[in-house]
Amino acid sequence: MPIEIKDEEHAINLSKIAIECRIKKLEKEGVAKVKFRTKKYLFTYKVPIDKLQELMGKLKCKNVVEL
Repeated sequence: MPIEIKDEEHAINLSKIAIECRIKKLEKEGVAKVKFRTKKYLFTYKVPIDKLQELMGKLKCKNVVEL
């Protein structure tokens, strides 16, 4: 089961150690899920779609994949 995080600063710190970041937009709900795959766990963070571009600028992931 993925671990859901609620803090943006924690999400930015996770992006530094993540192997891959995936972004999935859920248009009907008005949010985007950002998934951070680390060596041991999968973390998810929900962000409103209008704030997604701002967050993507702060992420330090090597691989960012949009679905």
